[in-house]
Amino acid sequence: MNSPGAPFLRDDEEDDNTQVFLDEADIIHEISMDNEDLPDADDALESEPEDFGDADFVHKFTAHTDELYAVACSPTDATLVATGGKDDRGFFWRIGVGDWAFELQGHKESVSSLAFSYDGQICASGSFDGIVKVWDVSGNFEGRNLEGPGGSIEWLRWHPRGHILLGGSDDFSVWMWNTDRAALLNTFIGHGDIVTCGNFTPDGRLICTGSDDATLRIWNPKSGENIHVVEGHPYHTEGLTCLAINSSSTLALTGSKDGSVHIANITTGRVVDNNAVTPHSDSIECVGFAPRDSWAAIGSLDKRLVIWDIEHFIPRSTCEHEDGVTCLTWLSASNVATGCADGKVRVWDSRSGECVKAFNGHSDVIQSLSVSANREYLVSASLDGTACVFEVGNFQ
Repeated sequence: MNSPGAPFLRDDEEDDNTQVFLDEADIIHEISMDNEDLPDADDALESEPEDFGDADFVHKFTAHTDELYAVACSPTDATLVATGGKDDRGFFWRIGVGDWAFELQGHKESVSSLAFSYDGQICASGSFDGIVKVWDVSGNFEGRNLEGPGGSIEWLRWHPRGHILLGGSDDFSVWMWNTDRAALLNTFIGHGDIVTCGNFTPDGRLICTGSDDATLRIWNPKSGENIHVVEGHPYHTEGLTCLAINSSSTLALTGSKDGSVHIANITTGRVVDNNAVTPHSDSIECVGFAPRDSWAAIGSLDKRLVIWDIEHFIPRSTCEHEDGVTCLTWLSASNVATGCADGKVRVWDSRSGECVKAFNGHSDVIQSLSVSANREYLVSASLDGTACVFEVGNFQ
């Protein structure tokens, strides 16, 4: 959505696996929170019964009344799922528990983004009305508002080791909160168009954001300083659509509407792919590093998913689809799952390009994919208004 040498070296820094770089001294403004009276789980809408005959899915959630845009699985609870969509609602529901759901009330427009914190204790929901809500998953599912952008929420991401939430908006801004205190920590201003994608680096030290202004910006989370702006030749000529960061926090892989894919060194802000990654003939919709970082998957509306050896800039396989590739997630070091505009979810052997499984269950575009905490299930959200659960334990 690079020369093969130096970009893959880690910075010689002390490994900080326990501390979060932000603390109460960093708070620049505290926001009052409003508590809402929410329905009990027992009062929520029911999903479809569990008897599906010969269908590919093992569970189908049907409580939404319009298109789905987002799905997120809890990283700690193997059954808990959140979905959101055009009906202005989100839901918590459980895989295999067809008679339980909890509605995430309070949004006034489409719920566009959902994300669980690293420890699974909090889930954040964002919508086109600019509202960001955080939900106490570990307690009674209480929901509270965070005041923030004036524009719609494009995406939400959590810090890898803390209750620090990052969100991008169509008002060109990026916001960061301490959700335990509902405190605004920083705003990042500099993009000249919608901020379409972004995330913390896995080490938690930096933030990368991409925009419809065709730039990638790298930020210092504490100071708000814009450290690097990646733009112009040889970078993208149209807006960025997607972004992935490798596990060593050294490389940002980005895709664009113009069909190009580039890799930037996060430390130097330089494009380091030397145009070695062959462009696609249509928009790039999704990118993702494999678990071991040496390979990456790139999906496009040109109906192709291409697997690249990022260390040597060699295409390893091409996975041909019936329609545009809209989303992807790696299931293991060798298997990658894709969502497609034809409504199918497929699993691919990245080494051969072979489709090892095609899942049926949807009648419209797949918008989002998420893997359960135990990695036994893959959950898909579709424009047909439903979410399907597929068994993928055999593809680990």
